[in-house]
Amino acid sequence: MDYELNVTTVSLIVPRTARYARMGPEGGAVEQVWLVCHGYGQLADRFIRRFSPIDDGSRLIIAPEALSRFYVSGGSVPHAMDEKVGASWMTREDRGSEIEDQVTYLELVTAEIFEAVDRTQVRFVALGFSQGVAVICRWAALTVTPPDHVVLWGSGVPAELLEGEGNAGLSRATLTIVVGAADPIADGGRVNAHRKQLERAAVGYRFVSYDGGHEIDGPVLRDIAAGLDARR
Repeated sequence: MDYELNVTTVSLIVPRTARYARMGPEGGAVEQVWLVCHGYGQLADRFIRRFSPIDDGSRLIIAPEALSRFYVSGGSVPHAMDEKVGASWMTREDRGSEIEDQVTYLELVTAEIFEAVDRTQVRFVALGFSQGVAVICRWAALTVTPPDHVVLWGSGVPAELLEGEGNAGLSRATLTIVVGAADPIADGGRVNAHRKQLERAAVGYRFVSYDGGHEIDGPVLRDIAAGLDARR
């Protein structure tokens, strides 16, 4: 007798361990909090070192690490102890749940930080790099603790946030978009097309271009931080 397979997918919320890296002062010395999300294949403790040019004793920098780690080289053979490990924020699989989990995760991180730091006494900057751009945008549009400034480096605003409640949520912060002129991912054609999308959606932003590729550039980062300081 033929048997018809009856397969369903069930979602289950489970506790798990996440981690973030931090750099900067403690408690009362903090004047700014920066929440920074890394790109695909990076880890928080390495990514946060890119922000050492703005670690001047006044900024507390927090880098959450994406929840899905993997061996960057791929393959199925046993991996050596020195094999590089990276992390990814999400794939297209079960996309909606992944986005919800990201927002929940960043809300827990920021809640923990602002238990020790008085939110009303500091400026709050959120920065996403590459894959982390979409993560920061979606969180910033929904969070109960909106940042003062959002910096998007090497990618743009997700399409679903260009209208309606998503647009309104994201617009609570000033927006800066940073792209390297030699960035092979955010190339000129994509950048121009996205800027037209932002214009049609009436999204206000500052655009920064520099002679570099797909990476956090120290001098450019310092200039951006100085520009945010000047807008007090």
